[in-house]
Amino acid sequence: MDSFATLPHIPLDAIDLRLLDQLQRDASLSNQALAQRCHVSPATCLRRVRRLVEAGVIERRVALLSPERLGAGLTAIVEITLDQQAAERLAAFEARAVAEPQVQQCYRVSSGPDFVLVIQVRDMDAYHALAQRLFTNDANVRNVKAYFAVKRAKFEPALNLPPPSA
Repeated sequence: MDSFATLPHIPLDAIDLRLLDQLQRDASLSNQALAQRCHVSPATCLRRVRRLVEAGVIERRVALLSPERLGAGLTAIVEITLDQQAAERLAAFEARAVAEPQVQQCYRVSSGPDFVLVIQVRDMDAYHALAQRLFTNDANVRNVKAYFAVKRAKFEPALNLPPPSA
């Protein structure tokens, strides 16, 4: 199934949206604490969160780490244009990119480059080594345009939630 295929709409009421909002802020909350914050019983909270997980609304729960404190302070946003855009060539590059742990995000894009990658590495030497593996050794990569972040003004992975369904 294509990653952009339309999935069935999951109706979300005000309780679901409160749960999602709280979990986006702190996914480490216990069921008891989450229930209290959302003004529902622990049993209702657990049942609804399970439903949201099973429906794929909650993909996973993670901890957000500080790249700088862990020695991965260089962020690169990289545009990749392939020489040949046949489906198998796009899939082959995508598979190689997502297999690299330093590639945090990989998007196939339209109008312009074929891919945009967000890469987090230790330093320029680490970027260069990754670039050699991903871009230079692939004869199908025609153009690489890298932008290096000098300041992160905002990083907010939380989604702006919709109003409750009627």
